[in-house]
Formats: sequence, C-alpha cells, structure tokens
Amino acid sequence: MKRYEIINHTADIGIKVYGKSLEELFINAASGMFEIIADLDGLKPSTSIKVKLEAQNDEELLVAWLDELIYNFYTKKIIFSEFKISSLSAAKIEAEAIGKHIGDKKSRLKTEIKAATYHDLKIEKESGNYQVQIIFDI
Repeated sequence: MKRYEIINHTADIGIKVYGKSLEELFINAASGMFEIIADLDGLKPSTSIKVKLEAQNDEELLVAWLDELIYNFYTKKIIFSEFKISSLSAAKIEAEAIGKHIGDKKSRLKTEIKAATYHDLKIEKESGNYQVQIIFDI
C-alpha cells in the first residue's frame, strides 16, 4: 500500500494519504506534508519535540496535528522526517516528531505551506484501511 500521493488542487497543493490504521494515516500525512515542504533525502535527525493535542473529532485532530508540526517547523526551524505516535484515541494524540534544525540548509526547502485546511476533509475507512485527502494552503 502506498503511503501518500501528491495531488493538484487549483492554487493550493494536496495529498491523498493512506494507512492501515489511524496512527499510520497520521504519520503518513505528516511525512507527505514534509516531503512537500523540504527535500528529506539524507536528512539525519538530531532533535525532537513532543506533541499532545485534543480535538472534537479525528478530522479536527488531523488538521491540529499537521498545523502544530507546521508551527514548530516555522518557529523552531526544524524539518521533521520521522514521527512516532504513542497514543491516539478519542480525538487525542500524543506523539513525537523527530527532525533536524534547518540551520544553513535552506536549500533543502521546496514549498511553503501555511496551513492544512478542512476543504473536503473526511477520514474514510474502506476495506479495513484508512484514507484522507488533505489540501494545504500555500
């Protein structure tokens, strides 16, 4: 099963994400988003942050998760390339995002993403697998 695919969307950019579990879906969404933001090839992680969020439902939690990663990317200047979820249930997530400070490696940056949007956002479960389409404001 592929993890994600980049899709065209008028003036924005999006990804269609797949996962065998909700945890895998959230990890693949974050991975796909950072693949759009930066060149991750050969990136050697050296730092991490903890993320703990709550929301009203899984869709809102997914957007909060991605937006929290974007916020930390811009404020802490970290390109995230690995994600570990320790708990995901009842619209709550506890996770770790692992990456590397940008430093002077700004040449790695590809596309500026401002935020994940709710446009047509719906997590679907089909044949035991999850999928979602996420559109990013660029």
